[in-house]
Amino acid sequence: MKFPHNISRVEAFSDAVFAFAATLLVVSVGNENSSSILNIDWKIFLSFGVSFFVLVGLWWVHYNFFRRTNYMDNWIVALNSVLLFVVLYYIFPLKSLIDTWVSGYGISFESFSELFQLYSLGFFLIFTCFSLMYYRAYKKSKSLEKGIKLLFYSRHFGIYVVVALISIILAKTKVGLIYALPGLIYSLLGPLCYLHGVLFEKKYNTQ
Repeated sequence: MKFPHNISRVEAFSDAVFAFAATLLVVSVGNENSSSILNIDWKIFLSFGVSFFVLVGLWWVHYNFFRRTNYMDNWIVALNSVLLFVVLYYIFPLKSLIDTWVSGYGISFESFSELFQLYSLGFFLIFTCFSLMYYRAYKKSKSLEKGIKLLFYSRHFGIYVVVALISIILAKTKVGLIYALPGLIYSLLGPLCYLHGVLFEKKYNTQ
C-alpha cells in the first residue's frame, strides 16, 4: 500500500536541521581564554555573523521552494535529504574561509586552494539539489503557469551550479588564486541571472 507524502513532516524536519546547523555555529563561537563576556573576538564574531546569514539565505531559498509547489515524492525527499546533509557540512568550510579572510590567519597556497574547492563543492551540491527539486516539481506540475515558474527557478539555480563548477576548476588549477578569483567568480551570478530572466520572459511571455 502506497501512502501519500506528508509535506509538513518534510518541512518540519528540514527546519530542525537548519536550526541544528545554526546551533552548531553558535557553539563554535567563543573565547576559552576569556573570563568576561565582554572580551569578544570581533573577527570571529564577524565570521559567525556572515555564516549565519548565509545559512538564513539558504533556509529562505528552501522555504520558497515549498511555497511554490506542494508536490512531493520520493525523488524530492531524497534530494532534500542530500541538501540538508550538505548544508550541515557546508557551513563550516564557509566559516573557515571567512575566518581566513578577516583574521589574517597564515594559510598555505595549497590549503587556500583546497578550502575554495571545498566551499565551491558545497555550493555546487546545494544548488544542484535545489535545481533538480524544482525540475522534478516542474515535470509533475499539472498547471502550465505554475510549471513555467518552476522551470524558471530550475534553470535559475542551474546557473549557480555552473558558476560553482567554474570556481572549483579555477581553485583546482590555482588560476587567479592569489587574487581570490575562485571567489570573485561568484559576482557573475547577478548579471547571468538577470540575463536569464530577460531571455526567459521573452521566450515564455511571462510577467
